[in-house]
Amino acid sequence: MIKILKKIGKSKNILCTIATGKYYKLFTKYSYKSWKLYAKNHDLGIIVISDELDKSDSAKKATWQKYLIGEFLYKNVSKKISNIAFLDSDIIINPESPNIFKYHNESKISVVSLHHNLPFSLNKILKTVSFYRNKYYSKKYPLNSSIFFTPKEKYKFHKYKVFKDYYCAGVFVFNCRKFKNFFKRFYFKYTKDDVSLTGGDQSAFNYEINKLGKIKILDYKFQAIWLYEMAWKYPFLYRPNVNKNIIKECINASLRDNYFLHFAGAWHESKMIKAGTFPYDKKNYKEFLKLYKYINLKIKPKSYGPIKPKK
Repeated sequence: MIKILKKIGKSKNILCTIATGKYYKLFTKYSYKSWKLYAKNHDLGIIVISDELDKSDSAKKATWQKYLIGEFLYKNVSKKISNIAFLDSDIIINPESPNIFKYHNESKISVVSLHHNLPFSLNKILKTVSFYRNKYYSKKYPLNSSIFFTPKEKYKFHKYKVFKDYYCAGVFVFNCRKFKNFFKRFYFKYTKDDVSLTGGDQSAFNYEINKLGKIKILDYKFQAIWLYEMAWKYPFLYRPNVNKNIIKECINASLRDNYFLHFAGAWHESKMIKAGTFPYDKKNYKEFLKLYKYINLKIKPKSYGPIKPKK
Protein backbone atom coordinates (compact mmCIF):
# COMPACT_ATOMS: atom_id res chain seq x y z
CA MET A 1 0.00 0.00 0.00
CA ILE A 2 2.79 2.45 0.92
CA LYS A 3 5.91 2.68 -1.19
CA ILE A 4 8.56 4.94 0.29
CA LEU A 5 10.69 5.56 -2.78
CA LYS A 6 12.87 8.11 -1.02
CA LYS A 7 13.15 8.39 2.76
CA ILE A 8 11.94 11.47 4.59
CA GLY A 9 14.90 13.83 4.95
CA LYS A 10 15.84 16.52 7.44
CA SER A 11 13.40 18.92 5.80
CA LYS A 12 10.51 16.59 6.83
CA ASN A 13 8.75 17.57 3.61
CA ILE A 14 7.54 15.00 1.11
CA LEU A 15 6.19 14.59 -2.40
CA CYS A 16 3.25 12.21 -2.44
CA THR A 17 0.99 10.70 -5.08
CA ILE A 18 -1.62 7.99 -5.47
CA ALA A 19 -0.86 5.52 -8.25
CA THR A 20 -2.67 2.18 -8.18
CA GLY A 21 -2.37 -0.74 -10.60
CA LYS A 22 -1.33 0.28 -14.11
CA TYR A 23 -0.92 3.89 -12.96
CA TYR A 24 1.92 2.88 -10.66
CA LYS A 25 3.73 1.28 -13.60
CA LEU A 26 3.19 4.40 -15.68
CA PHE A 27 4.45 6.59 -12.84
CA THR A 28 7.64 4.60 -12.34
CA LYS A 29 8.28 4.50 -16.09
CA TYR A 30 7.62 8.09 -17.09
CA SER A 31 7.61 10.37 -14.02
CA TYR A 32 9.56 8.93 -11.11
CA LYS A 33 13.08 9.57 -12.40
CA SER A 34 12.44 13.31 -12.58
CA TRP A 35 10.86 13.29 -9.10
CA LYS A 36 13.89 11.46 -7.71
CA LEU A 37 16.33 14.03 -9.13
CA TYR A 38 14.22 16.91 -7.82
CA ALA A 39 13.81 15.34 -4.37
CA LYS A 40 17.56 14.77 -4.12
CA ASN A 41 18.21 18.44 -4.89
CA HIS A 42 15.89 19.61 -2.10
CA ASP A 43 16.07 16.88 0.58
CA LEU A 44 12.50 15.69 0.03
CA GLY A 45 10.94 12.31 0.67
CA ILE A 46 8.83 10.52 -1.95
CA ILE A 47 5.88 8.37 -0.95
CA VAL A 48 3.46 6.60 -3.29
CA ILE A 49 0.12 5.21 -2.16
CA SER A 50 -0.29 2.19 -4.42
CA ASP A 51 -3.59 0.87 -3.07
CA GLU A 52 -6.94 2.29 -2.05
CA LEU A 53 -7.05 3.88 1.40
CA ASP A 54 -10.82 3.47 1.67
CA LYS A 55 -12.16 0.04 0.74
CA SER A 56 -15.61 0.40 2.24
CA ASP A 57 -18.81 0.03 0.22
CA SER A 58 -19.16 3.81 0.15
CA ALA A 59 -15.57 4.39 -1.00
CA LYS A 60 -14.98 6.92 -3.73
CA LYS A 61 -12.46 6.43 -6.52
CA ALA A 62 -8.72 6.92 -6.09
CA THR A 63 -8.66 10.55 -7.20
CA TRP A 64 -10.83 11.37 -4.15
CA GLN A 65 -8.76 9.31 -1.75
CA LYS A 66 -5.81 11.70 -1.91
CA TYR A 67 -7.69 13.69 0.74
CA LEU A 68 -7.10 10.84 3.20
CA ILE A 69 -3.33 10.91 2.68
CA GLY A 70 -2.55 13.41 5.44
CA GLU A 71 -4.15 11.45 8.25
CA PHE A 72 -3.00 8.10 6.85
CA LEU A 73 0.67 9.11 6.65
CA TYR A 74 0.52 10.82 10.05
CA LYS A 75 -0.79 7.64 11.68
CA ASN A 76 1.05 4.98 9.68
CA VAL A 77 4.35 6.47 8.51
CA SER A 78 5.57 9.31 10.70
CA LYS A 79 4.16 12.03 12.92
CA LYS A 80 7.28 14.01 12.04
CA ILE A 81 6.12 14.71 8.48
CA SER A 82 5.83 18.47 8.17
CA ASN A 83 4.42 19.42 4.77
CA ILE A 84 3.05 17.31 1.93
CA ALA A 85 3.02 18.29 -1.73
CA PHE A 86 0.41 16.10 -3.36
CA LEU A 87 1.12 15.73 -7.07
CA ASP A 88 -0.81 13.73 -9.62
CA SER A 89 1.27 10.83 -10.89
CA ASP A 90 1.22 12.15 -14.48
CA ILE A 91 3.50 15.06 -13.66
CA ILE A 92 7.10 15.40 -14.84
CA ILE A 93 9.33 17.67 -12.76
CA ASN A 94 12.14 19.86 -13.98
CA PRO A 95 14.85 18.68 -11.53
CA GLU A 96 16.52 22.09 -11.53
CA SER A 97 13.39 23.96 -10.50
CA PRO A 98 13.13 25.65 -7.08
CA ASN A 99 11.87 23.95 -3.96
CA ILE A 100 8.06 24.22 -3.96
CA PHE A 101 8.00 24.22 -0.15
CA LYS A 102 9.92 27.51 -0.04
CA TYR A 103 6.87 29.16 -1.62
CA HIS A 104 4.40 27.50 0.74
CA ASN A 105 2.78 29.11 3.79
CA GLU A 106 2.18 26.44 6.45
CA SER A 107 -0.98 28.15 7.65
CA LYS A 108 -2.52 27.84 4.19
CA ILE A 109 -3.13 25.37 1.36
CA SER A 110 -0.99 26.16 -1.67
CA VAL A 111 -2.53 25.75 -5.12
CA VAL A 112 -2.17 26.85 -8.75
CA SER A 113 -4.95 28.74 -10.55
CA LEU A 114 -6.43 27.42 -13.77
CA HIS A 115 -7.82 30.82 -14.75
CA HIS A 116 -5.68 33.65 -13.40
CA ASN A 117 -2.01 34.69 -13.54
CA LEU A 118 -1.48 32.66 -16.71
CA PRO A 119 1.22 33.64 -19.22
CA PHE A 120 -1.26 33.46 -22.12
CA SER A 121 -4.86 34.20 -23.09
CA LEU A 122 -6.83 31.24 -21.69
CA ASN A 123 -9.72 31.81 -24.09
CA LYS A 124 -7.37 31.67 -27.08
CA ILE A 125 -5.72 28.50 -25.75
CA LEU A 126 -9.06 26.75 -25.19
CA LYS A 127 -10.25 27.70 -28.67
CA THR A 128 -7.02 26.31 -30.12
CA VAL A 129 -7.55 23.05 -28.22
CA SER A 130 -11.17 22.77 -29.32
CA PHE A 131 -10.40 23.60 -32.95
CA TYR A 132 -7.60 21.05 -33.33
CA ARG A 133 -9.37 18.32 -31.36
CA ASN A 134 -12.31 18.73 -33.71
CA LYS A 135 -10.08 18.82 -36.78
CA TYR A 136 -7.68 15.97 -35.99
CA TYR A 137 -9.07 13.87 -33.12
CA SER A 138 -12.85 13.74 -33.52
CA LYS A 139 -15.31 15.61 -35.72
CA LYS A 140 -17.82 15.11 -32.90
CA TYR A 141 -15.75 17.18 -30.49
CA PRO A 142 -17.87 20.28 -29.71
CA LEU A 143 -16.51 23.75 -30.32
CA ASN A 144 -18.49 25.15 -27.39
CA SER A 145 -18.03 22.57 -24.62
CA SER A 146 -17.86 23.15 -20.86
CA ILE A 147 -14.09 23.49 -21.27
CA PHE A 148 -14.96 27.21 -21.68
CA PHE A 149 -16.81 27.47 -18.35
CA THR A 150 -15.66 30.36 -16.17
CA PRO A 151 -15.13 29.78 -12.44
CA LYS A 152 -18.61 31.26 -11.88
CA GLU A 153 -20.19 28.81 -14.33
CA LYS A 154 -18.34 25.86 -12.79
CA TYR A 155 -19.57 26.66 -9.29
CA LYS A 156 -23.12 27.32 -10.49
CA PHE A 157 -23.20 24.00 -12.37
CA HIS A 158 -22.57 22.21 -9.07
CA LYS A 159 -24.90 24.57 -7.16
CA TYR A 160 -22.04 25.78 -4.99
CA LYS A 161 -21.43 29.28 -3.72
CA VAL A 162 -19.54 31.22 -6.37
CA PHE A 163 -15.88 32.11 -5.81
CA LYS A 164 -13.60 34.17 -8.04
CA ASP A 165 -10.96 31.55 -8.75
CA TYR A 166 -10.70 27.85 -9.58
CA TYR A 167 -7.66 25.62 -9.07
CA CYS A 168 -6.36 22.31 -10.36
CA ALA A 169 -6.50 19.58 -7.72
CA GLY A 170 -3.49 17.88 -9.30
CA VAL A 171 -1.03 19.92 -7.23
CA PHE A 172 -1.59 21.20 -3.71
CA VAL A 173 0.66 21.66 -0.69
CA PHE A 174 -0.46 21.48 2.93
CA ASN A 175 0.86 21.12 6.44
CA CYS A 176 0.07 17.58 7.53
CA ARG A 177 -0.72 18.29 11.18
CA LYS A 178 -2.81 21.40 10.51
CA PHE A 179 -4.91 20.22 7.58
CA LYS A 180 -5.16 16.40 7.74
CA ASN A 181 -8.50 16.55 9.57
CA PHE A 182 -9.89 19.20 7.21
CA PHE A 183 -9.20 16.97 4.22
CA LYS A 184 -10.59 13.89 5.96
CA ARG A 185 -13.86 15.68 6.77
CA PHE A 186 -14.02 16.94 3.21
CA TYR A 187 -13.63 13.39 1.83
CA PHE A 188 -16.42 11.91 3.92
CA LYS A 189 -18.76 14.87 3.36
CA TYR A 190 -19.39 13.81 -0.25
CA THR A 191 -20.69 10.55 -1.71
CA LYS A 192 -19.62 8.62 -4.79
CA ASP A 193 -22.99 9.47 -6.34
CA ASP A 194 -22.46 13.23 -6.26
CA VAL A 195 -22.64 14.72 -9.75
CA SER A 196 -19.44 16.31 -11.05
CA LEU A 197 -18.68 18.25 -14.21
CA THR A 198 -15.68 16.04 -14.98
CA GLY A 199 -16.63 12.99 -12.95
CA GLY A 200 -13.98 13.77 -10.35
CA ASP A 201 -13.26 15.69 -7.17
CA GLN A 202 -11.97 18.99 -8.48
CA SER A 203 -15.07 21.16 -8.11
CA ALA A 204 -15.72 19.95 -4.56
CA PHE A 205 -12.04 20.58 -3.76
CA ASN A 206 -12.36 24.14 -5.02
CA TYR A 207 -15.54 24.83 -3.11
CA GLU A 208 -14.15 23.47 0.17
CA ILE A 209 -10.78 25.25 0.13
CA ASN A 210 -12.34 28.53 -1.00
CA LYS A 211 -14.91 28.27 1.77
CA LEU A 212 -12.06 27.65 4.23
CA GLY A 213 -10.37 30.77 2.91
CA LYS A 214 -6.78 29.74 3.66
CA ILE A 215 -5.23 29.75 0.20
CA LYS A 216 -1.73 30.55 -1.06
CA ILE A 217 -1.43 30.95 -4.84
CA LEU A 218 1.63 29.39 -6.44
CA ASP A 219 3.18 30.35 -9.76
CA TYR A 220 1.72 28.71 -12.89
CA LYS A 221 5.15 27.16 -13.42
CA PHE A 222 4.48 24.79 -10.52
CA GLN A 223 1.70 23.24 -12.53
CA ALA A 224 2.12 24.03 -16.19
CA ILE A 225 -0.62 22.11 -17.98
CA TRP A 226 0.78 20.26 -21.00
CA LEU A 227 -2.54 20.72 -22.82
CA TYR A 228 -2.16 24.49 -22.49
CA GLU A 229 1.55 24.43 -23.33
CA MET A 230 0.96 22.35 -26.45
CA ALA A 231 -1.86 24.57 -27.73
CA TRP A 232 0.15 27.70 -26.95
CA LYS A 233 3.57 26.76 -28.31
CA TYR A 234 3.36 23.51 -30.28
CA PRO A 235 -0.07 23.21 -31.99
CA PHE A 236 1.59 21.35 -34.87
CA LEU A 237 1.72 18.32 -32.54
CA TYR A 238 -2.00 17.87 -33.19
CA ARG A 239 -1.23 16.73 -36.72
CA PRO A 240 -1.16 12.96 -37.34
CA ASN A 241 2.00 10.84 -37.29
CA VAL A 242 4.22 13.29 -35.42
CA ASN A 243 7.65 11.81 -34.68
CA LYS A 244 8.21 10.90 -31.01
CA ASN A 245 11.55 12.68 -30.98
CA ILE A 246 9.82 15.93 -31.92
CA ILE A 247 7.34 15.42 -29.07
CA LYS A 248 10.24 14.85 -26.66
CA GLU A 249 11.99 18.03 -27.83
CA CYS A 250 8.79 20.01 -27.24
CA ILE A 251 8.36 18.52 -23.76
CA ASN A 252 12.00 19.34 -23.01
CA ALA A 253 11.50 22.92 -24.15
CA SER A 254 8.38 23.26 -22.01
CA LEU A 255 10.22 21.89 -18.97
CA ARG A 256 13.01 24.42 -19.48
CA ASP A 257 10.40 27.16 -19.10
CA ASN A 258 8.49 25.59 -16.20
CA TYR A 259 8.89 23.62 -12.97
CA PHE A 260 6.18 20.92 -12.96
CA LEU A 261 4.57 19.76 -16.21
CA HIS A 262 1.16 18.12 -15.77
CA PHE A 263 -0.16 15.76 -18.45
CA ALA A 264 -3.71 16.09 -17.17
CA GLY A 265 -6.81 14.82 -18.92
CA ALA A 266 -8.10 11.80 -20.79
CA TRP A 267 -7.56 13.04 -24.35
CA HIS A 268 -4.65 12.26 -26.66
CA GLU A 269 -2.51 15.22 -25.61
CA SER A 270 -1.97 13.73 -22.15
CA LYS A 271 -0.74 10.45 -23.66
CA MET A 272 2.30 12.28 -25.00
CA ILE A 273 3.95 11.68 -21.64
CA LYS A 274 4.65 8.24 -23.14
CA ALA A 275 7.02 9.73 -25.71
CA GLY A 276 9.84 8.71 -23.38
CA THR A 277 11.28 8.85 -19.88
CA PHE A 278 12.65 12.22 -18.81
CA PRO A 279 15.59 12.85 -18.79
CA TYR A 280 15.48 11.30 -22.24
CA ASP A 281 19.22 10.61 -22.49
CA LYS A 282 22.45 11.53 -20.67
CA LYS A 283 23.69 13.87 -23.39
CA ASN A 284 20.37 15.69 -23.45
CA TYR A 285 20.31 16.04 -19.67
CA LYS A 286 23.88 17.33 -19.49
CA GLU A 287 22.93 20.04 -21.96
CA PHE A 288 19.83 20.75 -19.86
CA LEU A 289 21.97 21.18 -16.73
CA LYS A 290 24.54 23.37 -18.50
CA LEU A 291 21.78 25.66 -19.74
CA TYR A 292 20.38 26.05 -16.21
CA LYS A 293 23.83 26.75 -14.82
CA TYR A 294 24.33 29.46 -17.44
CA ILE A 295 20.86 30.94 -16.86
CA ASN A 296 21.65 31.35 -13.14
CA LEU A 297 25.10 32.78 -13.82
CA LYS A 298 25.67 36.50 -13.32
CA ILE A 299 27.39 37.98 -16.36
CA LYS A 300 28.93 41.33 -17.19
CA PRO A 301 28.08 42.11 -20.82
CA LYS A 302 30.67 43.75 -23.04
CA SER A 303 30.98 44.68 -26.68
CA TYR A 304 32.72 42.36 -29.13
CA GLY A 305 31.94 44.48 -32.15
CA PRO A 306 29.79 43.06 -34.96
CA ILE A 307 29.31 39.31 -34.45
CA LYS A 308 28.59 37.43 -37.68
CA PRO A 309 28.28 33.71 -38.42
CA LYS A 310 30.90 31.96 -40.50
CA LYS A 311 29.83 31.35 -44.09
